[in-house]
Amino acid sequence: KYETVFVDSITVAGRLCLQWCKGQPQAYSEKTGKPDSRGAYGLMGQEMIGWLTHLQHTRRKNVWFVGILNEALDDFNRRVFTLQIDGSKTGLELPGIVDEVVTLAEVKAQNPDGSGSSYRAFVCHTLNQWGYPAKDRSGRLDPVEEPNLGRLMQKIAGPARPASERLDFARPQASAAEPVTNATPSATTASASSQES
Repeated sequence: KYETVFVDSITVAGRLCLQWCKGQPQAYSEKTGKPDSRGAYGLMGQEMIGWLTHLQHTRRKNVWFVGILNEALDDFNRRVFTLQIDGSKTGLELPGIVDEVVTLAEVKAQNPDGSGSSYRAFVCHTLNQWGYPAKDRSGRLDPVEEPNLGRLMQKIAGPARPASERLDFARPQASAAEPVTNATPSATTASASSQES
């Protein structure tokens, strides 16, 4: 009866899955019988990926996973964004399972004089200036879209533009250092798995 299903949030689903995994035989050492966190996290990764893959193969349904986005600094002092979920397997493999990864963020419009106002937007392309997690397997989305899920889903399901209009095969020109655009992520990132028949 429903065309669209929201899982809000995948962070909580991961927490519940980990609690269940801690009660399974794989979460205990075979030699000592004591709890083994590596076994619990390994089982959690398997269970979560199996569950996500099962939902991804649901026909004629739009399944959205909502999660919290973490911001941290890597070893080279660069900003990186990751999905907030227990264990590493699910967060690393989720973008490869779903068709769309969309980050809701507050971005700043950059005017020629350096000023600009902030606005909320969906960041939809992998190559974006802020480094947000994003992916568009449909080929129908612009790099930044208005934060309206209904319109976003209509656009994903709509007709695709020819590759020659969507893709730029020219090598980028080397340019002088450009000013960095400020951007602040919101608390959530939405990952969608849209199945079309």
